[in-house]
Amino acid sequence: MPSSPIAATSVGLSRRSLSEVFATIPDPRKPRGVRHRLATVLTLAQCAVLAGAKTLLAVHEWTAEADREALSRHGIGPNEVLPSETTIRRTLALVDADSFDRAVAAWMAVRVGQMGGRRVIAIDGKTMRGARRDGGAPHLVAALDHGTGAVLGQLAVAAKSNEIPALRALVDTMDITDAVITADAMHCQRETARHITGAGGHYLLTVKANQRALRDQLKALPWKDVPATSAISTSHGRRVRRTVKAITAPAWVDFPGAAQVLQVRRTRTIKGRRHIEVVYVICSLSMTQATPTMIAAWVQGHWGIENKLHWVRDVVFDEDRHQLKTGRAPQVMATLRNTAISILRLTGTPQIASTLRHHAADSTRPIHLLTLT
Repeated sequence: MPSSPIAATSVGLSRRSLSEVFATIPDPRKPRGVRHRLATVLTLAQCAVLAGAKTLLAVHEWTAEADREALSRHGIGPNEVLPSETTIRRTLALVDADSFDRAVAAWMAVRVGQMGGRRVIAIDGKTMRGARRDGGAPHLVAALDHGTGAVLGQLAVAAKSNEIPALRALVDTMDITDAVITADAMHCQRETARHITGAGGHYLLTVKANQRALRDQLKALPWKDVPATSAISTSHGRRVRRTVKAITAPAWVDFPGAAQVLQVRRTRTIKGRRHIEVVYVICSLSMTQATPTMIAAWVQGHWGIENKLHWVRDVVFDEDRHQLKTGRAPQVMATLRNTAISILRLTGTPQIASTLRHHAADSTRPIHLLTLT
């Protein structure tokens, strides 16, 4: 039997279109007076975001100009009255955003799962600054597949809480069997390690000042006697050497499942000046299961969530300036952006911004793309 809610939901999703998944989302509106199916509103919004729409007004404008014959592929009839901006705004504000996230994540997990190899998943949070209200702004924790750049899940951080329990809650919605979870130093917590291994996954956690005693103990290990593995990369006018040393985790490292600890030294040379950073990492995979070279790639790859997801939402979709504050609409729009980015990545698109402009020029393109996926 499937071992998680996502695994259970994923059964039978491989042949479903995204529009069909949207049709499974519970409609929170009262039936009386409803003129537009929820699936219709979500499908139109998703197509519009695939065409680069950044606001609900832009979603409505795209909808008004969309090719009606092409929309019929998603069950939207040629004579069906399309929703106004007000209807779109009110509907998205009422949607159960977490249920929406889970349904889309289940659909996405099926497609990413077909890529093969060990899954490595980065989890990190992002604040939607433009949606700030009552002194706070929505903070969303997302899971990104290292290999494909697809978003595998998202969860809102509860009010008066933080990312640490949110990561554990997000893990509970996913099937992480044999996957490696990478997270920043905030999540270097024994309970988080226990939660990940208890769900059948593995972890790669960076040790920094929030675990000062552990960091000092790791720093004091006899690293000078440990063989090193190095690799050099050059890009954007800088040269980076990464040197990694690994040893079996000492018995006093009492993180659940800890199998090895590593020292990662990064030496950056920018305009002739050297900058050295040394971090320590705990991993639940043994040295035979994950070599120092693999670990170094995962450490570096974890920050891909900043470039592949957060940066794209901020810069390409201008998310931080989108002052959408109504109900659950900010999180729903974030999910639509995540899904657009994931679909483009899974279909082999290297340049998100230029592809959105390409789709904006012809409304049949994003509609057709949603049909293919």
